[in-house]
Amino acid sequence: MKHLLLALILLVSFPALCQDLAVGQPLPAFTVSNDQQTIKSLDLKGKVVLINFFATWCGPCMQELPQMQQLWATHKSNKNLVILVIGREHTQSEITAFKAKKGFELPMYPDENRAVYSLFATQYIPRNYLIDAKGNIAYVSVGFEQGEFNKMLSKVDELLKQQR
Repeated sequence: MKHLLLALILLVSFPALCQDLAVGQPLPAFTVSNDQQTIKSLDLKGKVVLINFFATWCGPCMQELPQMQQLWATHKSNKNLVILVIGREHTQSEITAFKAKKGFELPMYPDENRAVYSLFATQYIPRNYLIDAKGNIAYVSVGFEQGEFNKMLSKVDELLKQQR
């Protein structure tokens, strides 16, 4: 009977342990590094942060990344916005080759073993998390759809206006 009760408790608890992060939850602690810099999530407090998870083989990611490049180019001098583009299951050398091939200039960070991605989700890309200046998730999107991306851009603008 004890084993049955334990199995039931684990069965009921397991989905809660595997859920993706949602709006209102705090940004988890993590570190990302590329060949240029290391960024710790704890150092991002007080800034608006957009985290994008992608893969080089992902069709929807290829639709979204040029727009991420444009967003980064528009805001790269804005000290109140940090854009982290993280390559799920990619090495630094893969990221470097991909950027050169596609002509991307925005910083990208490898997450070879899903160490960072697993703190946010269990599956599906592209995936975006917009974090407010208090360190809480303000917006989440999964997949790419232009209307949804535009909503995210509006939310970025809204959060940046609150910084002024």
